[in-house]
Amino acid sequence: MNSKKLIIILFVILIHAVSCSQRQPQRSDYPLSAVPPGRIELDDQFWKPRINLVHNVTIPYAFEQCEQKGRLENFLIAGGLVDGETRGKMPFDDTDVYKIIEGASYSLADRPDPELQAYVDSVIAIIAAGQEKDGYLTTWVTIDPDHPPAPWVEPPGARWKSLSAGHELYNSGHLYEAAAAHYRSTGKHSMLDIALKNADLLVDTFGPKGLQIPPGHQIVETGLIQLYRITENPEYLHLAKFFLDIRGDSTTHELYGAYSQDHLPVTQQTEAVGHAVRALYMYAAMTDIAALLQDSSYFKAVLALWDNVVEKKCI
Repeated sequence: MNSKKLIIILFVILIHAVSCSQRQPQRSDYPLSAVPPGRIELDDQFWKPRINLVHNVTIPYAFEQCEQKGRLENFLIAGGLVDGETRGKMPFDDTDVYKIIEGASYSLADRPDPELQAYVDSVIAIIAAGQEKDGYLTTWVTIDPDHPPAPWVEPPGARWKSLSAGHELYNSGHLYEAAAAHYRSTGKHSMLDIALKNADLLVDTFGPKGLQIPPGHQIVETGLIQLYRITENPEYLHLAKFFLDIRGDSTTHELYGAYSQDHLPVTQQTEAVGHAVRALYMYAAMTDIAALLQDSSYFKAVLALWDNVVEKKCI
């Protein structure tokens, strides 16, 4: 099955979940439930060898690259345990570590591995060392906010001053996604505790009574929803919706434009435009909101966007 067909199937499942929620207004969660990690066993000649390859080779190699490129060292520098300047060239370098933990967690659910589990635990401890006392976690800002690692990021001089390009909220989103995967796969709270501390900071910082600025690059929205589904803390769900609601609202912030899907309010968007990854993260979060909050305006918007992607964008 090629990637385009797989994306279409996944989107149909999401839309079906939303449509079911419209018919079942009493439900507070998705009408369709995913099979938990580790409950599926594949034993064939195509997928099983690839699953083993990812577990045995890809994941260790990816962690090795994070070590060599200074991704882990950034957390130690941010925590004051090592002296130095920011390693790497991107403001989202932290997410490389989070994404690999997410993949490793799902792999551990399918195939317990004490050695890999111990390594992941050690990496999580390194991440915790780089987190500030109030929960803030973007290493390049903590280390030296006046000298971003990428030239296209304007020096913020403080937190939240370059949300269009600084990727602070993008970093948080991938942290949450990794924490959710790790918790669901292992039952451990170590990564989840880091994520919740950071999410609580966002709740205190952003919202109708705080900063009204969306992320330049989406994913914090789906990450917050992951945390909501684990903790049932409605503040996380409401903040996810808030970030979506203010997108395209020029009364709250200077708009980023169509590249970041910030040219119109999300419920008025009918054409898929801009950066494809940002768009997909946003559409996923919009579908979550439509299903979990039974919001008809979000439901109509994701259907319109789906029709545009399938009828106008697919080749």
